[in-house]
Amino acid sequence: MTDTTQPDTPTDETGQTAVVLLSGGMDSATTAYEAKARGYDLYCLHTSYGQKTEAKEYDCARRLADDLDAADFLHIETDHLSEIGASSLTDDEMAVDDADMESEEVPTSYVPFRNANLLSMAVSYAEANGCSAVFVGAHSEDYAGYPDCRPEFFEAFETMVEVGTKPETEIEIEVPFVTDSKTDIARRGRELGVPFEHTWSCYRDEAPACGTCDSCAYRLQAFRNVGTRDPIEYAERPEYAE
Repeated sequence: MTDTTQPDTPTDETGQTAVVLLSGGMDSATTAYEAKARGYDLYCLHTSYGQKTEAKEYDCARRLADDLDAADFLHIETDHLSEIGASSLTDDEMAVDDADMESEEVPTSYVPFRNANLLSMAVSYAEANGCSAVFVGAHSEDYAGYPDCRPEFFEAFETMVEVGTKPETEIEIEVPFVTDSKTDIARRGRELGVPFEHTWSCYRDEAPACGTCDSCAYRLQAFRNVGTRDPIEYAERPEYAE
């Protein structure tokens, strides 16, 4: 995993291409705009895996890709993750829990080994198109809840990529916000002009966002911390403490 230092201003064009895992959420959107600012032409990969808000997430990802003038947008349905189950994001019989921002337990929203599945597809997509990097939007506040968002996971995956691709293939796993918080992402996204009104984070609902699941809570807290009102609609807007 390479250096995650972010430039203060957009760089000159590098002539390089990168795959971005673009979920439609604020983290992946900011990561995509960060990759664009670093001079990459983008190949955007969006997956639908049976999550409760998959239609809304697809619409957001598609709109972001258009706004970014992406070289390509690939939508893949990975419903095997839904068939496997064991996640409140994909199993209708499991309720999405309310936010518990103090918990260090793996939440019910964890989709077993999801990022390994998504990264594998992203690396295939990158190698097939001669891309030199895969960008992922994980951040430090994901660590406790999601084991496949830790720096060690991405470092190990990059080693696997080196071993499992053609000798001439060089693909770096870029996680620009891996040591940053959600607040840092909101701040950087504002600097980059990310259209947060076209992103979606809620785990429960497609409109309005519930405001009380973990993902909504961290998002609302981040916008509050940077002194900006989150532009999407919520059923509730609790004031989550930092």
